[in-house]
Amino acid sequence: MPSSCLAAPATECRDTASTTPAAQTRLRAASRPHKRRPKNWKPHLPRERLLERGPAALTDAELIAVLLGTGGGGLDVFDSARALLARFGHSLRDMLDADPDVFATHPGIGPARSAMLIAVTEITRRALIEKARERMPIDSPGAVEDYLRLRIGMRQHEVFVTLYLDARHGLIEVEESARGSLTRMAVYPREIVRRALMLNAASVIVAHNHPSGAVQPSAEDRRLTRVLREALALVDATLLDHVVVGTADTFSFARAGWL
Repeated sequence: MPSSCLAAPATECRDTASTTPAAQTRLRAASRPHKRRPKNWKPHLPRERLLERGPAALTDAELIAVLLGTGGGGLDVFDSARALLARFGHSLRDMLDADPDVFATHPGIGPARSAMLIAVTEITRRALIEKARERMPIDSPGAVEDYLRLRIGMRQHEVFVTLYLDARHGLIEVEESARGSLTRMAVYPREIVRRALMLNAASVIVAHNHPSGAVQPSAEDRRLTRVLREALALVDATLLDHVVVGTADTFSFARAGWL
């Protein structure tokens, strides 16, 4: 017997038998691609569990083991991963914040694995920076300082960052205005003023890091802040804050009442 669908207009043709929940479940199962497993598939190992159940099913050490791939230095991959994590006090955050040179000194981690770990930590750091920037309320000093600590707190050399804001304190642009050595850096206020004019910025927040970790501003930091504030005022722009960033702490000129 012909299906009633054959008599219906093409745009209205449907098989009502396929609309039941049971039929839809069978259709989805039939259309789902079948995963072919290799002959050496071992579902109890971290890599296989990661693919089957997702990353949340693995411990921190197991995730590191997946990155390392194989052992080295007389250790199997799991012992090597556990030893690497223990070196940073079992803290993934401390591991991500570590000096890249530390990885190369760990037994069994040569240049290739060291480069891979450095790349993973940098990818993670950049992704966190993007996320923080998207959600950062500029009128929240704590959020701004967290963002700056994430962006420049672990740099090995001094970096000077400028945040250009519009009249409503919306973020226009973030730029690294200067880079220096371990202890010195040349900052040119006229360049920051020029960029503020180009971007039509109404206000500015500046920040720089202290690789030593100490956040107490130097006399030069205070002089630079005064010069910047006066120079920006000439073009009707306001210096909202100057933040000194360490590895774990920050110092805000605005919060200290120095602006």
